[in-house]
Amino acid sequence: MTFVVIRPEHTSVTFKLNASGTEAAQTIIAEGSPHIINVDATPRFGGKDAYPSPLSYVLSSLLSCSQVTAQLVANDLGITLHSFEFNLKANLDTAVLFEGAAEGNPNFQNISIKARIETDTSDDLFEKLQRETERRCPVYQLFSRSGVNIRSQWIRQAS
Repeated sequence: MTFVVIRPEHTSVTFKLNASGTEAAQTIIAEGSPHIINVDATPRFGGKDAYPSPLSYVLSSLLSCSQVTAQLVANDLGITLHSFEFNLKANLDTAVLFEGAAEGNPNFQNISIKARIETDTSDDLFEKLQRETERRCPVYQLFSRSGVNIRSQWIRQAS
């Protein structure tokens, strides 16, 4: 028996961003959206710390994309999720970034995530929720496929 995967003709979404700035500060506007993203760097990275850094944004994106994806997966599994709490710790070797080291990896080395999610689902479905969220989350996969060692611990809290 052969199975055919049926997908909508267009499953791709395009994002368009426009940015301008001076020194380490930048303003980014997403086309078609009223939202403006202001970015800066800490003084150690050459900025004035007026806004969150690009590194803070990318790590925040990992957490928020995980939550959005978890909600999508929960809907598919028929699970109700009530609340989320995430804690993240990331290690970045700055030898390439700051010193221009010829060897090394300017990417994050390790990311540790602890997620507490309030839900009344079973342990089995909760484990499936975590696996599917990590598999389907674009930002999680971006980190994972770039070689970052991600350790995540999900804790189910009954509501």
